Amino acid sequence: MEAYTAVISLLRTLDQPYISKLFHGHTANALDSVRATAEYFHDVLQKASNKSGVDIEKIKSMEEEIRIVVSETEDVLERKISEIIKGDRWTFRNLWRKKLELLLPVVEKMDTTKKQVMEILSHDADQILELTADSLIGASSMSDPMLSDQLKDDIVQGLDGDLEIIDKRLRGPTSYLDIVTISGMGGIGKTTLAKKTYDHPPIRYHFDIFVWVTISQEFRYRNVLLEALHCISKQRVIVNTKDYDKMNDSELADLVQKSLKGPRYLVVVDDIWSRDVWDSISQIFPNRNNGSRVLLTTRETDVAIYANTSSHHKMNLLDLDNSWKLLRDKVFGLEHDHPPELEEIGKKIAEKCQGLPLIISVIAGHLSKTVPKTLESWKYVAKTLSQIIASHPNKCLGVLGLSYHHLPNRLKPCFLSLGDFPEDFQVDTRRLIQLWIAEGFIRTSSGSRESLEEVAEHYLEDLISRNLIMARKKRFNGEVKVCGIHDLLREFCLIEAEMTKFMHVVRIPLSPAQKPNFRRFSIQEYIGDAYELLPHVARSIYCFSFLGLPIEPRIKLLPKLPIYHHDPIIHGFFSCFNHLRVLAIVPCCFGTFPLVITKLFHLRYLQVRCLGNIPESISKLLNLQTLICDGNSLEITLTRKIWMLKNLRYIRVGGVTYLPYPRIDKNLVTGMPNLEEFFGLSYSSCTNEVFSRIPNLKRLIIPAHFSILNNILYRPFDMSSLTKLETFKFYWKDYLEDPIKNFVFPESLRRVSLTWCCKFIWEEISSTFIMLPHLEELKLKYCRAEDDVWRLSDKDIFRSLKLLLLSELNLKGWEASSDNFPNLKRLVLKKCKDLQEIPTDFGEICTLESIELHDCSTTSEESARNIEQEQEDMGNNILKVYIHNSDSIHNSDSKFNSL
Repeated sequence: MEAYTAVISLLRTLDQPYISKLFHGHTANALDSVRATAEYFHDVLQKASNKSGVDIEKIKSMEEEIRIVVSETEDVLERKISEIIKGDRWTFRNLWRKKLELLLPVVEKMDTTKKQVMEILSHDADQILELTADSLIGASSMSDPMLSDQLKDDIVQGLDGDLEIIDKRLRGPTSYLDIVTISGMGGIGKTTLAKKTYDHPPIRYHFDIFVWVTISQEFRYRNVLLEALHCISKQRVIVNTKDYDKMNDSELADLVQKSLKGPRYLVVVDDIWSRDVWDSISQIFPNRNNGSRVLLTTRETDVAIYANTSSHHKMNLLDLDNSWKLLRDKVFGLEHDHPPELEEIGKKIAEKCQGLPLIISVIAGHLSKTVPKTLESWKYVAKTLSQIIASHPNKCLGVLGLSYHHLPNRLKPCFLSLGDFPEDFQVDTRRLIQLWIAEGFIRTSSGSRESLEEVAEHYLEDLISRNLIMARKKRFNGEVKVCGIHDLLREFCLIEAEMTKFMHVVRIPLSPAQKPNFRRFSIQEYIGDAYELLPHVARSIYCFSFLGLPIEPRIKLLPKLPIYHHDPIIHGFFSCFNHLRVLAIVPCCFGTFPLVITKLFHLRYLQVRCLGNIPESISKLLNLQTLICDGNSLEITLTRKIWMLKNLRYIRVGGVTYLPYPRIDKNLVTGMPNLEEFFGLSYSSCTNEVFSRIPNLKRLIIPAHFSILNNILYRPFDMSSLTKLETFKFYWKDYLEDPIKNFVFPESLRRVSLTWCCKFIWEEISSTFIMLPHLEELKLKYCRAEDDVWRLSDKDIFRSLKLLLLSELNLKGWEASSDNFPNLKRLVLKKCKDLQEIPTDFGEICTLESIELHDCSTTSEESARNIEQEQEDMGNNILKVYIHNSDSIHNSDSKFNSL
């Protein structure tokens, strides 16, 4: 896998537009040869990941040779680019011969390796082994029957609700053949639920014939047919089983169909991995309109949806109560009491298992063997849970490894990169996508019109669909806002990444003897001065712990954040890594911006904390895509030379950020065409001159304070030139008088959030926002209007609005009908204690799914309940009301994420 990642990285480097400016003539021809060879390696590795063969050592050797030569080639190329750029000699002709001399050796090595690969392929042809031999667990060494063995007893918890749902679907009145699907991550209990359903007495009574077939990753069509026939032959006589060997696949498939045509059957298809496999076997299940069913289990959500687009059942992790019950019953048995003194620590152990039955089962087995069962011994288990899991690779990591090994090569580095983050880290999906792009994991196919961001979004959706990445928080429209992975999957990532030399996570101090030969590092524990041992060719450094640098522990502005003030040491640290693409230092702050960082020409993603302004020399980072420089809580001013960074996609620097006008200068690039998000842009910078040079901006967040009060009253705020703008947030600490009348919004807006707005009239809200045809989300927070009644006329129609949030407003009355919000899905009211009632007609909005009230008046709560009851009486069970109060919670539901 690391060979594939190295090839993609090299190709992305060669795709940089400045390459053609730096290299001409014979040198350019040499680079064309490198590109062609890299494309060849890419195709070989891409195809190899989908095939299987026999010669493990030969394939391992081939992959390692590719990785080494490609990495070395990129090192040489980047080193030469840095030397040219630092010398400001973009067209210095005397350098061409020297550049060519440096490139020729790696070109020759690339050619030699290509010949070796071609020789291997000529011998093995179509029998290329899947490139997972150097992985933790071979893909063919495990399958879910082992998981079934782990949970094969009757001690299960938390499945009663799932069983009821599946039972209802299987025994439902539908006469046509129905495909019922169960999906979820590995180890969550899909097979256990299917087996419990299969053996459920009402199910056994309802169906006439039962068939169980297990697919797994090593799909063989003939084996599935034989497995089905063996099940059928145990229940009714069809032909002599000895005759099966004489039949071809078509004859076996025909025999299965004929055997299932008469009776009402239930077929369980366990552990299916792909759409193609379902297409292959679905034809053998006849539809006789007699209520027969197929129950399908899969880790791939998209496979479940493909088999039946109408609905699928996705299994969730166990809650703490059921986790503890499962652990307790497996350790002590169903009919045995547990020592009371072990309950508290037992629940802590169960909680650490994070609701995954597989881990609970393994830990329960370990606890069962622990003699004596004392408080101290269980405390030790709680402390060493990760080590216990790692000591059972076949039982734990191997099961989840199946999902990883089934991934196409393009997704593997993206998944393993989740190991960069500490346990339970909430990963913002936009930042994750920016990191994937900066790392070089994402590449668009030739001829594709998709941007790198769009391709990365598809990758993320794919990994979520495969139940490898969990969506921690979602926006109301289903977009994933924050994601993460289960701790067990993270443990797998760390081991797999280490074994494949993809990444090294520093959790203990390094010794001089180690000198880890990696290119990506994540520092998650304090390591003293071990940073000196990191290789100079490192491409990525993530730091979630304090660096081993002298610090000043306290200052007035940031009393909880240590500040680095020792520039010579800082310079020595950063100057070592001239190939860095990603530098993310999260927990510590620099007294001033480290100037040495601006010498890292290849840097694409920079996240640091520092005080003061960013220096002019930031303009040297021509490859920079993401700039996050937190630490300043006051205003800061960006250098005018920031406009030279035309590759920037995201900017976030401190609180209120002043962006100076771009100066028209032949030596200065006058625009940032790739900028998509600016977090913290000052109001005074929002001019037509600035907006015209960031035409592709999609998200704009503007914090404001009292210093802009006079300006905002008189100066129009025209954003109409931002035709790609989708999200606009405007907030400030002091009440500002009616800024709404000054806003000129682009029609492209989908989300608007306004905070601390006052002295407007509600008619302005209606007239302003109904003019935005694509507006889906409107949030008004802590606002104070001149009037206290929102009256909407028949012409005030928010045609696309799906989410409306009103928080802490002085709104007393609301006169509206269902026609004003024809597509509203979610209404949220927070601390609107003056509002007496919700418009009764809102129950007629056919799209409305929920009304949420947080600390609102009792009369508004009552009106919401009346709306819900009225809809239930009319047979509408879609609309749900959720009422949350600080002192008590009624009908609360955790499925809604905070806004």
